Amino acid sequence: MDPAAAAELSSLATALDELTTRVTGIAEGLQRARRDDLASDLFAVEGLLDTARRRLGKVADATGAA
Repeated sequence: MDPAAAAELSSLATALDELTTRVTGIAEGLQRARRDDLASDLFAVEGLLDTARRRLGKVADATGAA
C-alpha cells in the first residue's frame, strides 16, 4: 500500500478513537442530567463510530497500516 494512504488510515483511526471518546463523554453527561432521550441517541452514535473504527482497523491491519 502507498505509504501516504497507510498514514492516512492510521490518522483516521486515531481521529475516530478521539471522536468516540468525546461523544461518549457528552452522552454520559446528558445521562447524568436525566436527558436520556438525547443520551440514547448519542450512545447510538457511539456504537456506529465504534463499528467504523473496527472496520477501519481491519483495513489498516490488512494493508499493514496499523
